[in-house]
This record gives sequence, structure tokens and C-alpha cells, in this order.
Amino acid sequence: MSDSYREVTSTSWFGRIGRSVGGVVIGLLLIVGMIILLFWNEGRAVTTAKALAEGAGLIVSIPADTVDPGNDGKLVHVGGKTTTGTTPSDPDFGIAAPGLRLERSVEMYQWKQDSKSETTTKLGGGEETVTTYTYARGWSDRPIDSSGFKQPSGHSNPSMEIRDRSFQVPQAELGAFVLDQPVLDQVGDDERLALAPGQAGAVRDAFSGTAKVSIVDGRIYLGRDPASPAIGDYRISYRTVPADDLSVIGRQAGNRFEPYATKAGYDLLMVDSGLVPAEKMFAEAVTENTIFTWILRIAGLVLLFIGFALILAPLGVIFDVIPFLGSIMRLGTGAVAFVLALLAGGVTIAIAWFWYRPLLSITLIAIALAVAFLLSRLGKAKGPAPVSAPATASPQ
Repeated sequence: MSDSYREVTSTSWFGRIGRSVGGVVIGLLLIVGMIILLFWNEGRAVTTAKALAEGAGLIVSIPADTVDPGNDGKLVHVGGKTTTGTTPSDPDFGIAAPGLRLERSVEMYQWKQDSKSETTTKLGGGEETVTTYTYARGWSDRPIDSSGFKQPSGHSNPSMEIRDRSFQVPQAELGAFVLDQPVLDQVGDDERLALAPGQAGAVRDAFSGTAKVSIVDGRIYLGRDPASPAIGDYRISYRTVPADDLSVIGRQAGNRFEPYATKAGYDLLMVDSGLVPAEKMFAEAVTENTIFTWILRIAGLVLLFIGFALILAPLGVIFDVIPFLGSIMRLGTGAVAFVLALLAGGVTIAIAWFWYRPLLSITLIAIALAVAFLLSRLGKAKGPAPVSAPATASPQ
């Protein structure tokens, strides 16, 4: 059985025009959606920034070993060693490890389909596409539906019965305080848990399946031969989040922490691994907010470009009657789409700034106008140097 499959498809000029017209609708929806996203993103960034600034001015750092009822309802910062009376465990395989969370990662050996296409535009505007599908076996952490393969025969994948799971303790202690799920869910800094070969017996006893069980490279292997994996074999690895030093910022509610509702409308509940000062936690949150804001801005502009490109795509298809002209037209429409994306995105962000930060926007405009006025006056003050008239020789 060949592990590649070649498919040739042709699309007429009229078919391509119809397809590109359908893309116009998608482009319009994309543009509207990205304008809404960019506007919302500016509001989210401002709200988050205001909430962080408000929180930084209200924060009270308190010791972890005692609970002061006088701090109830206040935004507090607590740091200390976490402890727990329970051990997270995976009952499916009998694996347990001390800590706050045990995370199971599962991979299954499956068929994978990759494709590579080459499209040629013909004289008259039609297209011919040659697609080569190749098939290879490999590990995947998600199920691959082989029924959608172009050549499913001989490349069938079984269903993935074992999946990733997380096993977390119901609560932990931070000194005299109790940490509930909302806090524990934010704890990161996990580390690999390497299983010992001697644990294979316990895993075999807990596992309800019929596959052969072994421990290879610190992971559970389900299959006959780890050196020669077969389709449907599994390998299962674990990571743990240890019960270690933790820093929490939140609203004190008795001996627990809840999200603190700021006046800006953003709830503060922050968790960081280690003994981290409150000032550093707020500074890191401000940096994360800035980075996330720019990620959404760039993503919005890119998708705006794609939206405008889809709207202008029919022009390129029309001129593809002569392929050379179609290529030139696409260069032009690409440049136009780029400019329109910058204009639409820039105007949207500017309007959002006026909406969410009117005083700052007016101040920046006033400063810009003042600088422009001063530069203009300075240029006029210097002016061109006067040209002196040439001296005339006096008669002898």
C-alpha cells in the first residue's frame, strides 16, 4: 500500500469567481468582527490597568500564620509555604504523588495525513490544483479522525479512549489560611514526574484494560513492544505541581481568599509561585496586560488585512483570464488591503482611546499640536538668510 495519494482538481474561471464572491461575505464578517475585537480590547486594557493601579494602592501585606478579622474585605497579600492533607492521584493507573496537582498527558500512536498543494492558473482564468497526500505514523496528543483521510484504507486509527486529565487536591493550607479551587487553579510551575520501572506492577493492577503495561523512560507504555510501536499504542506521562511557597493577592474572607471587586470593574485574584512581593506581582500583571493587548492588536490587524483581501479577491480572479495580469492585480489589491487594514484598525483604536481615555487622548493631542506649533514658529524665526547685493566697483 502506497503511503501517498495524488489528487488533481480543476476549477473553471466562473467557478473561481463564484467562490471568491462567497469569500467577500466572509471578509465582511471578518472586518466587522475585528473592529469589535479591537474596540473591546482597548476597553479591556484600560479596565485592567485601572484595576491594577487601584489594587496596588490598596494592598495590605499580612503574615500567613495568623488570621486578623480586621482585614476582612480588604485586598491582602500573603506569602508562605503551602501544605495539604491529601495526595492527588490518578485512579486509572494507580499513580499518586505529593503536591497540589497531578497532571496526566496522553499520546497515542496514530496515522497522520499531511498534504501539499501546487496550483497553476491556466490561460482563460481556470485553475488546476495538484494535491499530494502523504501518510506517516507518529505520536499525537489528540485523536486523529482517519475517516476524513483522502485514502482511509490502510490508514485507520482506533478511537482514543484514554485522555489527558488533571487531579487536584480539593483544598490546601497557606499558614492559617485555606486555599480553595479558584486559587489552586492558578498555581503553575509544574515539574516532570518520572515513574520508576518498579511501579509497573501497581500500574498493571490498577489498569482495567487488556494492553501490556510497562514503564519506559519514566512513562507508562501500553503496547506489546515499546521499541516498535503499533497503531493504537499509548504512552502516558505525568507532571506535578508541588506544595511549595506561594504568594496570593485577593480579598480576605475569613480564612479564605476571594476575587476583589475593584471600582474599575475588574476582579483581582492573583497567584504566583514563590515568595513574591506585592509590588512585583502587580508589575508583572501590568506587563502581562500590555503584552496581551499588543497581541490582540496585531492579531486584529492581520485578520483585518485578510478580510479586506477577501473582499478584493474577485478582482484578481477576473484578471486571471490572462494569468500575468491577475498576478499584477493581486499585488495591487494586497497593497490596498494592507493600507485599508491599517486605516480601519488605527481609526478603531483611536476612537476607542477617545471613548475609554478621553482626558489622556485630549492631552496627547494638545501636546502634539503644541509641539507642531513651536516647530513651525521656530522654522519661521530662522527663515532663509538674506542675500546681500553684490558690491559695485567705484569709477576711477
